[in-house]
Parts: sequence; C-alpha cells; structure tokens
Amino acid sequence: MARPDDSRGRNADYGSVRLSKKLFEELTVFIHDQVGIKITPVKKVMLEGRLQKRLRKLGMRSFEEYCKYLFSDEGRSDELTSMIDEVTTNKTDFFREPAHFNYLTSRVLPALLRNDRFTVSNRLTIWSAGCSSGEEPYTIAMVVQDFADAGGVEPLPFQVIATDISRRVLEKGQKAIYEEDKVLPIPLDIKKKFLLKSKNPGSGLFRIAPEIRSRVSFRRLNFMDGDFGFREKIDVIFCRNVIIYFDKTVQERLLNKFCRCLKPNGYIFMGHSETLFGMDLPLEQVAPTVYRKTITSATLRRA
Repeated sequence: MARPDDSRGRNADYGSVRLSKKLFEELTVFIHDQVGIKITPVKKVMLEGRLQKRLRKLGMRSFEEYCKYLFSDEGRSDELTSMIDEVTTNKTDFFREPAHFNYLTSRVLPALLRNDRFTVSNRLTIWSAGCSSGEEPYTIAMVVQDFADAGGVEPLPFQVIATDISRRVLEKGQKAIYEEDKVLPIPLDIKKKFLLKSKNPGSGLFRIAPEIRSRVSFRRLNFMDGDFGFREKIDVIFCRNVIIYFDKTVQERLLNKFCRCLKPNGYIFMGHSETLFGMDLPLEQVAPTVYRKTITSATLRRA
C-alpha cells in the first residue's frame, strides 16, 4: 500500500470530518488488540478530535481512508505509534505521589539491602513501566542516588529501566531537558545536586546531571508484547496510573506478567487511583498502593 501523501488536503476542514459508529467500533477493537487500551463509547468525540490531527498530518480526507491505511501492514508499522501518541494522555511530574519515594527510601531500599548484595554484575534494578517523558525514572534515580550518598553505602550499583510505547515521549526523556515549571516539584537540595541550569539564563531550561542520566536507560515497550525482553529480574516496579487505561481482564493479565519479572520479595508501586481488589496475584499489600511479591505463592498463570 502506498504511503499517504501529506501534501494532500491541507485546506480541508478537518473539524467537519466525522467518525462513523461502525468505524469507531472497528477502531476501538483494533486499539484494544494492539495495545490493550479500552476506549469506551463516551470517548468517541475525544478520539475523533485527536485523530483529526493525524488526518491533517497525512493529508487524508476521511476516517475511512485513514483506517484502511492504519489497519494495513504498513500502517501497523508506520502509523500505530503516532496514533497511540494522540489517543493517550502522558501526564507525569517529578516527585508525583511523593509518599511513594519516602516509602522507597525508608522501607524498601533498606529491606532490599539487608537481603541482597548488589554488585556491578547484580545491580539493583528498578523498572518505570509507562515512564512517559522521563520525570518518574529520573526521580527514582535521584532518590536512590541521594539515599546511597546519605547512607554511606556508595557505591550502590543500580539501574532504572524506563519503558513506554510512545517514541515521542521516550525521545524527550532521553534528552533529559525540562522547563523551569516542570522541575518545581523537585526539592531544592535534590535540584542543586542533580540538575544543571542552562547557560542561557533566559531559557528557563534545566538538564538532568550526567551521573543520573547514566543510571536510566529508555526502551520502547508495548505491554501487549508476549515477552518484555528483560534479561534481568526486577527488584522494584513503578507502574503508576497506567493500568487505568485497560479493562479488568487485561489489567490482571498484565500484572501477572509484571510479577513474573519481579524477584521474590520484590515490590510494585501502583497509582492511588488503581486497585488490585479481586485479582488473583502473588502480591501482599505492605502500604497504600505498595505491594510485595510473596515467595510462597503458586505458580503464576500464563498470560
């Protein structure tokens, strides 16, 4: 199938282009199958409005033309990620839900250090699942490094794996450059220690310091992939405000996959708007929205 010509239709009135009920249903099934996201009928207008941007970008005049392309092999390869960028909300902040980072340093890290000896070949590994534009994984890295410095356990070999389905937000995270209003939630002592202010005083930009950037590796990952591809077992997973986009069946299947990535007695942090109630998981709650993998649980169900 030929690639769309983005020179066509530039003067079209995209605000008047409508998504039929039939195409909406086909599109939501496709999105659910490809990335697990459940889009309900009440979000039809939202989906229509956001995808009008893709029609404009590609020079297409109708959703019929767009869906024909998207559903093709070429569309899956070239357009799927851009479409997901439009329909998902990448809301994130530095030190979001700060109680989690307090619990990480006061309870989780001391417990892990009592039970394991971390070395260059056995690094403390933390996964930021659904990392968006990098604020969460960089917060984790700053907190862990500051903990190590303050506790006299330096060097503490650790890595933060940051994954997202969106190439756009991953590219922003890898640049590690943030506007002044974005870094406001970072405590002043942490900011002085781990942020570099732009040499251009009028830019209002900050960059994460090299020692923190070197701790974070970004990868593209679709939660619907059968194998997440980790060679290492994970000590801690942050999966906050991510599963809200999935239905209950997909949530439970995903969380079982996450648990298989966790070491015994590893921890998982969830968002405060999320619940694991009624799910069959090898997890015990140790704090609000914080869970530990139990080592006596039965073998996890295959996803």
